[in-house]
Amino acid sequence: MDIQVGDIVRLKKQHPCGSSEWEVLRIGADFRLKCAGCGHQIMIARKLVEKNIREIRKKP
Repeated sequence: MDIQVGDIVRLKKQHPCGSSEWEVLRIGADFRLKCAGCGHQIMIARKLVEKNIREIRKKP
């Protein structure tokens, strides 16, 4: 997968705030994602992110 820092990814499951879009802040063995709805940040394993991605929007 070609994911870069700053891209917006849409995941299968929604965040409790209702948004399913996340901004990629860090890439490595884990991803740091920031919720587009409420700004909450999470660290999640690369394997889980790649499995649950529906759409990738490149940074402008």
